Amino acid sequence: MSVKHPVVAVTGSSGAGTTSVTRTFQQIFRREGITPALIEGDSFHRYDRKAMQLMMSDAEVDKNNHFSHFGPEANLLEELETLFREYGETGVGRSRKYLHDADEAKPYGQEPGTFTPWEDIAPGSDLLFYEGLHGAAVTPAVNIVAHADLLVGVVPIINLEWIQKVHRDKTTRGYSSEAVTHTILRRMPDYVNYICPQFSRTDINFQRVPTVDTSDPFTARFIPTADESFLVIRFANPRGIDFPYLLSMLHDSFMSRPNIIVVPGGKMELSMQLIFTPLILRLLEKKRARAG
Repeated sequence: MSVKHPVVAVTGSSGAGTTSVTRTFQQIFRREGITPALIEGDSFHRYDRKAMQLMMSDAEVDKNNHFSHFGPEANLLEELETLFREYGETGVGRSRKYLHDADEAKPYGQEPGTFTPWEDIAPGSDLLFYEGLHGAAVTPAVNIVAHADLLVGVVPIINLEWIQKVHRDKTTRGYSSEAVTHTILRRMPDYVNYICPQFSRTDINFQRVPTVDTSDPFTARFIPTADESFLVIRFANPRGIDFPYLLSMLHDSFMSRPNIIVVPGGKMELSMQLIFTPLILRLLEKKRARAG
């Protein structure tokens, strides 16, 4: 951790909803005049799209049907840990971009599914903000969580996560139901071993729980709406969290445990604004005090 150059990480599985959480953070950054160094977790995958397809095919030939982006072998976790550590120490580091589609790739004159060259992060940012799969990862080789100042987990209940992934991959990426199901099954061991453990290391977890039937996520026709859900927010260390204030601002909320507040799903963005704004400002106050 670094008081001088804060590192904020949002971690969650594919389809968990980390992009929505990132948009809320970006609103806070704009409103408060904060300049972040934005890091996408996909940029630290080890293989581009074509190479990853080849690696998965080779793995299946070797009877390894579980090679996936969730595991350490398919990612540059050592480089990600180095970035977190170097940024915390100096305020700079090296990163790149993963170009997901043609619109992202066009300005670089590259193919979709490729990486841009590694570049130095521009000096002068207020904090580093990471969104991806491995913001709280720990393996025998790396301890990324040790270098983060604020860790946020986004982890809807598993059936909802699968519904969101199935709908996203079918509608925006053109995958068949069979292809999405195959991906989920292939990733399951790495999900259990490398994704789930991160949520016991985060400072705050946001878990959306539907109040409608999600028993069969693979045949669900619609994603449960925010108003058809509750949001379970868990604080690893509730000290300093003004729960009476949150309860007064987030109507129809209640405490289920001393460190857990349950909020109507439609108030997800408001709850994040109320919780994260003071935490981010507190990090920056410590940064300024250290610099002074």
